[in-house]
Amino acid sequence: MKVLLAGGGTAGHINPAIAIAGYIKEMEPDAEFLFVGNRDGMEQRLVTQAGFPIRSVVITGFKRSFAPKNMVHNVKTVFYSFDSRAKAKKIIKEFNPDICIGTGGYVSGPVILAACNLGYKAVIHEQNAYPGVTNKMLAKSVDRVMLANEDAKSRFSDKAKFVLTGNPIRPAILATKHSAAKERLGLDDSKPIILSFGGSLGAECINKAMAELIARSAKDKKYYHIHAYGQQGTWMPALLKKMGVDPEHCSNLDIRQYIDNMNDCLAACDLVVSRAGAITLSEIQAKGRPAVLIPSPFVAENHQYHNAMSMVNKKAAMLIEQKDLTGEKLMETVDSMLTDKSVLEVYRRNAQKMAITDANERIYRTIKEVLAEG
Repeated sequence: MKVLLAGGGTAGHINPAIAIAGYIKEMEPDAEFLFVGNRDGMEQRLVTQAGFPIRSVVITGFKRSFAPKNMVHNVKTVFYSFDSRAKAKKIIKEFNPDICIGTGGYVSGPVILAACNLGYKAVIHEQNAYPGVTNKMLAKSVDRVMLANEDAKSRFSDKAKFVLTGNPIRPAILATKHSAAKERLGLDDSKPIILSFGGSLGAECINKAMAELIARSAKDKKYYHIHAYGQQGTWMPALLKKMGVDPEHCSNLDIRQYIDNMNDCLAACDLVVSRAGAITLSEIQAKGRPAVLIPSPFVAENHQYHNAMSMVNKKAAMLIEQKDLTGEKLMETVDSMLTDKSVLEVYRRNAQKMAITDANERIYRTIKEVLAEG
């Protein structure tokens, strides 16, 4: 089987494509793959690191304001749009795939549209509860729309063909056990464990609010904390020291820039405080972890809010909008969830009910069904 994949712009679009390719390769070792990405996108690095070949086109999005520099940008975008379609057609014809898979982002649009126009089989995967513009545009042209969240269906054209697959989840997340993870982290059952993070770059609002909760925990030892402040949060240790806290000398604090053992941290924790990216929520659900979600208001179509509400509406998480986030509000919310173990157990069970842990198998099965249609 020859598989062409297109997706980029953010890790949330790229990693699912890499996971899909990895599973297909596991099932069919002789399968051939080609990724198509934006020339300057992070997919160039991530796909290459994963060991797959990648070809490039250039595509950008439109700016909505009428500032002179944005008008120049939009003229270039129109040119790139036509040029990327021509290059996508050339790449597709040369590779001659059995199926094309789009996982979202600007680059997915011209590539998958070109595939459909050329008569190739094509499917798309939507990770979020609120679909992106590119996938909404492609939905009526492709053979299947694979959804990670059933709430997304009502936001697509009813002419599309849907299948609920979930988001691909890293095998290590699924395999790691609670007790083994706690042992590796050197933690015990004496107090609840809070895992908090704001993505690889970090989120200033989460770091500031968490600093107040962490400072309190440094004094009362009520909770264990594992917190990642991210690439842009390197000021946080200094802020904690100003607040009278030295994380290196507090046995219940683990404050670091990145979490490179997320499988252990997620398996060990009792509560997650995070943004509401699609893959993050899928992993939280897979482990049945209650969460306090603080969606980023700066993402396309405000999709993180809709992701979060999918869990909130099923009483699997609590929501604090960024505009309402303070240290005091976060402490009240966390305390309300961790004080009553029966309440926490309800959230845990509800989160686990939402989990789809066989997404890779569902996606592979969908691809094979589309190919069997001839």
